Amino acid sequence: MFFFVPVLSYDAILKPDLYKCMYTSAKTCAFVDGLVYNMIMKNKPCRRKTITRIAALLFLLILLFYAVAGNLIVSAALVPEFMRKLDAFEEITEESYSQMIYTDDITENTRAASQETREWLETVDLKKYSLTSDDGYQLIASVFYQPEELPKEERHRWVMLLHGYTGWKEEMYHYACRYYAQGFNVICPDMRCQGESEGDFIGMGYTDSRDNLLWLLAILHTDPDARIVIHGESMGASCALMMSGLKDLPENVACIISDCGYSDVRSIFKKELNDWTGLPDIGLTFASRLCLLARGGYDIRKASALEAVRVSHTPTLFIHGLQDRFVPPYMEDRLFEACSSSKQLMKMEGAGHVQSVYKDPDAYYDTVFDFIDQWL
Repeated sequence: MFFFVPVLSYDAILKPDLYKCMYTSAKTCAFVDGLVYNMIMKNKPCRRKTITRIAALLFLLILLFYAVAGNLIVSAALVPEFMRKLDAFEEITEESYSQMIYTDDITENTRAASQETREWLETVDLKKYSLTSDDGYQLIASVFYQPEELPKEERHRWVMLLHGYTGWKEEMYHYACRYYAQGFNVICPDMRCQGESEGDFIGMGYTDSRDNLLWLLAILHTDPDARIVIHGESMGASCALMMSGLKDLPENVACIISDCGYSDVRSIFKKELNDWTGLPDIGLTFASRLCLLARGGYDIRKASALEAVRVSHTPTLFIHGLQDRFVPPYMEDRLFEACSSSKQLMKMEGAGHVQSVYKDPDAYYDTVFDFIDQWL
């Protein structure tokens, strides 16, 4: 009989990228094992009862470990207030920058897009709107309307731009600039728990799919003839794909652009836990799922863009940078293969996570708008 008890330090839980799970030494375990063995053998009549108690104690310790670890993972990944205490936003930002591809063309095109966006923002009228989610949270979005001087029949083109994990609506303004120039009204929501929007847990695209449906209905309330494109990057891309599987998605949604979307939340959780700890999944994803459900959140097992595209009828353009170190390109391949609607796949060599637009802006937007023109 041998007992080996995993011990996860406080720092290892709070900052898994800096620490790895630590285990008690084999020598110590052997010593404890010897004590337990002697205790049992010297009291043979009580042996069965002692074994039962030890087994029960170990079971409770394991449950406690997974409960604590699962709750900490949920808070550290999905609750912004807790993430701020851990400086998680700063660490995520630093990690994001460190994992990006920095070639001269990407750097120059990023700088040019930022300058173009700043100049554009000085010429347009930005309006902010709010609405209340089905579970009572206030959600905020920016809207850029086409000039009223245009004939009304030319003002029915809309695009909804969806940001990524821990992002905000302003990150999507460089896309807004290009869409606006093509005659689109633009709406950029802050998804729940991010930017100016309220929320309990970051929705990873799942709860956001219902939230963003409310924005679509708001558009249709003022413009019943609207033709809408949904364009998302990273988490926003997965959200757009999850929306494509909604039974009540309005027919006004003409097509979807998915840039570096992940296949499902469970898979991306497992990948990130492995990246943080260097260890295979030992049940922490399952524990996190149960803890999130127990805290009134959502079921990450149901948060699947892969399942949504299987029943989608919305034409979809899939885009992915082949050097993406955050969302593996094979996830986009799986999504493309599973998609039941009209579809197209664009892979960009030399581009990292959501960097295809900066690697070759002309090819990117030519592909995007050619695809949209087929369905709008």
